[in-house]
Amino acid sequence: MGIITTQKVATYYERYKGIDVTFTKDMIQTTGLITEQVHLKCGSDFWPCVFFATSFQGARIVANTKSGLLGKLQQANNLVSLRLCFKNPEMENPVTFFVAGRVMGTIPYKNSNEISMLTIQFTQRPPDDLIEVIGRVLDANVNSAKRKDERITITTESQRKIKLFAKETAAFVQGVPRRCILRDMSFSGAKVIMMGVAKFLVNKETALRFDFDDPRETFLVKGKFIRSENVEGKKEMIALATEFDEALVPMGYKIRINEYLNTLRADSRVQENENTPADK
Repeated sequence: MGIITTQKVATYYERYKGIDVTFTKDMIQTTGLITEQVHLKCGSDFWPCVFFATSFQGARIVANTKSGLLGKLQQANNLVSLRLCFKNPEMENPVTFFVAGRVMGTIPYKNSNEISMLTIQFTQRPPDDLIEVIGRVLDANVNSAKRKDERITITTESQRKIKLFAKETAAFVQGVPRRCILRDMSFSGAKVIMMGVAKFLVNKETALRFDFDDPRETFLVKGKFIRSENVEGKKEMIALATEFDEALVPMGYKIRINEYLNTLRADSRVQENENTPADK
């Protein structure tokens, strides 16, 4: 890893080491977890398992414990390694690594006699790859609350930096696609320009499509139009402010917004340092 990434990983670890992340379907897609490649290693044997949740200090997994796993754990003094595998958009091959830990407890999963949830405490700091993957998610989640109303005006420059494929997109109003142009976007909402009559659109549910590049991703973010404005010089056009349903904003969208805002903040600090007179 480069120096900047190493510093970022250290910041993630110190700031978020006690916070759990649950691996929902959205989280699996966002992080690129390859679920079929997740295994628990105990001794020389491997057991397939479900990566249920993790922090930087431990994890919870779900596994079949009627397959000899509990006996193997007892022989190994509950020492295990968790094998994780994530897609890497910058490389052809996925990133695979092991996290060492100790099983601290097991409980039946959903009252099953065969499936159990195992709580694992990591015996050392996890690999930087895991901290980076989980840290990006946690950082986006925290900042989506702290900076939820910070608007990104869509210009040629901001579009390039945020890697937005195009300003032209679609708003699905009650399921019907309507062509529109993005004017601004944030964690909590966006403003679009489209043809229409305000009284027929304000307070209507909608879903805005966002297309990004590098890597190519498309997110459909649900919300509703909460107010309208006239567009100067274009009577047939209106600007509509959209408020997103906070519980339904995809994590991948949050990460895109967060990384752009973090880049702006870093650029601002560099500019301030350049403008600060050096001590004589």
